[in-house]
Amino acid sequence: MSSQSTTIKRKKSKSSFGGSEFSLFALAIPFLILFFVVTILPIITSLVLSFCSYDMLNAPKWVGLDNFLRMFVTDDMFGTVAINTLVLAVITAPIGFLLSFVLAWFINEFNPVVRSFLSFLFYAPALVGNGFFIWQTAFSGDAYGYVNSLLLSVGLLNEPIQWLKDPQYIMPIIIGITLWSSMGISFLADIAGLQSINVSMFEAGAIDGIRNRWQELWYITLPSMKHILLFGAVMQISSSFSIGTVISTMCGYPTVNNSADTIVLYLNDIANTRMEMGYAAAISIVLFLMMAIFRAVVGKLLSSTGK
Repeated sequence: MSSQSTTIKRKKSKSSFGGSEFSLFALAIPFLILFFVVTILPIITSLVLSFCSYDMLNAPKWVGLDNFLRMFVTDDMFGTVAINTLVLAVITAPIGFLLSFVLAWFINEFNPVVRSFLSFLFYAPALVGNGFFIWQTAFSGDAYGYVNSLLLSVGLLNEPIQWLKDPQYIMPIIIGITLWSSMGISFLADIAGLQSINVSMFEAGAIDGIRNRWQELWYITLPSMKHILLFGAVMQISSSFSIGTVISTMCGYPTVNNSADTIVLYLNDIANTRMEMGYAAAISIVLFLMMAIFRAVVGKLLSSTGK
C-alpha cells in the first residue's frame, strides 16, 4: 500500500509540476510575442532588406551583395564615418568604462549618505538628457562663448576661435562631452555590484595571503563582478557606437570636412533623407557586427581577471 501511495504521489507531483510549467509558459506568452514583434522581427526584416533595394515606395528588389559591395568599394563616405566611429568608440568606450568603475570603486568606500550624494552627483549628467546644450554655449564661436571669453580675458587669444567649425577641435570636444555624460547605467551597475560582494570573501582572502587593495581588486572584486562588468561594458560599447545626437546638436550635420560624422548620422541620412532603406539596413548590419566584435573582445578580457 505504501509503495502504491508513493507512486500516486509522484504521479500527482509530476502532473502538478507539468501544470505549473504550462502556467508559467502561458504567463510568458504575451512577453514573448511582444519581444518577437518589437525586437526579433525588426532584426530579421533588416537582415532581409540588407540584400534588397528598397525606397519605401516600390516593392523590395533583391540585389544580393550589391549594398555591401557599394559600402566597402564605392562609397568613400562610409569609410570616413566608419573611421570616425571607431576612433570615438576606441577612445570613449574603454575610458568611460574604466572611469565608471574606478569612481564607483572609490565612492563605495564612503558611508551610505555620502555615497548616495556622490553617486547622484556623477550620474546627474546622464539624467539631464540634452544637458550638453550648455557646451554649445561654452564653445560658441563668438567672444561671448565661455571658453573664448575666458581665453580672451587672460590674453591667450587675440580673436575668438570657431571651436565647432574647426576640424582640429571638433573631435576632441565631442570626446570630452561624451565622457562627461558617460556616467550612466554602467556606473550605477558598478555601484550595485560592489555593494553585493560578500564581505567574508575579503576576510578569507586576507587569510589566503592577499595583502593589499590591488590584490583584492584583481582576485576578489573583479571576479565577483564579471557579469555586472560585462553588462556595463556592453552598455558602454552600444552608447559609444551610437554617438550622433550630441554631434548633430553641437556641430550640425554634416560636420566640417565630415571630421566627426559617424555611422549613426550617416545611417539616419541614408534612411530618412535619401529613403534608401535597403542600403541603410546593410549599414545597420555592419554596425551591429562591429559592436558584436567589440563585445567579444571585452568578454575575453574580463574572463582573464583573477587568473
